[in-house]
Amino acid sequence: MSQKNSQPNTVFCLASYFKGNDFLRECKDLGHRVFLFSREKILEKEWAWESLDGIIPVDNDGEIRSYLNAVANESRMNKPTHIIALEEGDVITAGRLREHFGLDGMQSSQARLFRDKLSMRFKGEQCGIRQAEFTHPLNYQEVGEFMERVPPPWVLKPRADASAIGIKKLTDSEQVWRAIDKLNENKNLSEQSDAFVLEQFIEGEVYHIDSLINEGKVAVAGANRYGDAPLKIAVHGGVSTSYTIDYNSAERKKLLKANEKVLKAFNFQKGVTHAEFIKSRKDGEFYFLEIGARVGGAYTAEAFEAATGLNIWREWAKIEMATDENPYYPKAKRFDYGGIAVSLAKQEFPDTSAYNDSEIFYRAKREHHVGLVLHSTNLKRVQELLQDYTRRFSKDFLAIAPQPDRP
Repeated sequence: MSQKNSQPNTVFCLASYFKGNDFLRECKDLGHRVFLFSREKILEKEWAWESLDGIIPVDNDGEIRSYLNAVANESRMNKPTHIIALEEGDVITAGRLREHFGLDGMQSSQARLFRDKLSMRFKGEQCGIRQAEFTHPLNYQEVGEFMERVPPPWVLKPRADASAIGIKKLTDSEQVWRAIDKLNENKNLSEQSDAFVLEQFIEGEVYHIDSLINEGKVAVAGANRYGDAPLKIAVHGGVSTSYTIDYNSAERKKLLKANEKVLKAFNFQKGVTHAEFIKSRKDGEFYFLEIGARVGGAYTAEAFEAATGLNIWREWAKIEMATDENPYYPKAKRFDYGGIAVSLAKQEFPDTSAYNDSEIFYRAKREHHVGLVLHSTNLKRVQELLQDYTRRFSKDFLAIAPQPDRP
């Protein structure tokens, strides 16, 4: 069924990093006007130029004022109906812009729940979501009481960075105090301890769920397990893998239920989310880690398509552009299995031609990265290939870089 509208929308897309071309293309294919707002330094990237009615540069700092000025200037000639953040770092900015220009959609206070890990924890605690015990490492008395109450190890996390970036595992109170003191030496408030959360470290296997949501209900969800935890890969390096878990497993049922509880608590109505949970080795329960109102990175979108037959970027665009008169409810085209193997590479452009299995669905094309996405109707085959590729990547390509404190 065609979803084109008689009255085209004017869609302003924010992208501080290069991603989201398929979202831009789908909006244009649906008959809408599409404008991209992006940092000057990435305007030379291979954007979907054919789908853009305009591309507007913003300052490289990516601050709210830069986007506010750019959007206000463009709105004098092209008034937006939608403001969409294609990248996690712009989710709160998009919420503040919607407020400023009186547009529908997630406002900044709600958007913070999908960006700020401390806000996630406060909301999770308020709504009875199973998660790690935590504290804000600002007040010294509260930090001391937390360490007396919660046994080590602990993790110190930036409130606003994605994945395992900037996370430090600490094993005694002296390490915590030294880390806080070092942070507070920074002149920038966003790099001081106020911008972090200190929480209990939970040992276990990490999972991620990627969801398409409409009218407050999950329409399609992909449940996946990481090979090694993202924090371990970030700190020690190695080959990162993940794969779709068994559709009939008790694990999947529990994960989907936990994911829906978070989405309901956070009142997420429509769009796309990437949520992470950890299965505790101590008690076997799933604990909420974090959630973003974004498409997952590291070729998660390609693995989602391998498993479900759906391009998550395009499905997201269809949901955003749907109306009461012309609704859209995505449905999975298949229930197969996807897998990802990815790592840093010592070669600028790694040659993966020796990897010729028929299950290869997608080959990454990014400097100093090697990545293969798999598709199969057989979960065991995906797991076998990922084990093989982990070994071969380590021999053929693997490079290790220090863990970044910022993206």
